[in-house]
Amino acid sequence: MPGRMTFYYNPQSRAATARWMLEEVGADYDTVPIDFEAGDNRKPDFLAINRMGKIPTLVLDDGTVLTETAAILAWLAEAYPAAGLAPEPGSSARGSYYRWLFFGGSCFEPALTETMMRRDAAPLSKASVGWGSYNDVIDTLEHAVSRSPYLVGENFTAADVYLGSQLSWAGSFGAPRIQDSAAIQSYVERVIDRDAYRRAMRPA
Repeated sequence: MPGRMTFYYNPQSRAATARWMLEEVGADYDTVPIDFEAGDNRKPDFLAINRMGKIPTLVLDDGTVLTETAAILAWLAEAYPAAGLAPEPGSSARGSYYRWLFFGGSCFEPALTETMMRRDAAPLSKASVGWGSYNDVIDTLEHAVSRSPYLVGENFTAADVYLGSQLSWAGSFGAPRIQDSAAIQSYVERVIDRDAYRRAMRPA
């Protein structure tokens, strides 16, 4: 089991998702607050750890730096197998798990960014972007969460941590169709009804 880690965190950021995952697996970690208004993420000591100046950033006990939310979640799921947050390696369920774990960053987030931040611009060509369109993404997610309790069937996984967090956050900011979708709202309520989520939402 990994030793004590250092986690760079601000609750108003993607790091909230990584903190939820840290709580799910029962990781041993220290939290270092990052104040964006104070410019903590652009200070030399933090940039020496992550040149992007972004969080979440997780430093392992041997000094290895992990960034990118999906990568952190995937690593934690494998480093703490007793938590049961990833299907058996090589199984078809593992394939589905990877599909949804990476769908968040490669499809949902860019589609959401385009929709929320380019409201007055013409949509990007579906043929030129990997997510197709925002409606394509939401249709896909609605279908997925209507078929089973979780994205990979009956078992909650790290993919649900990622997409559940993203959908909850996007809905709170009025992203189209999310609050109006009974299937998505039911899914979000189901995945955040967890002790680890409640612990992660407490002040650090």
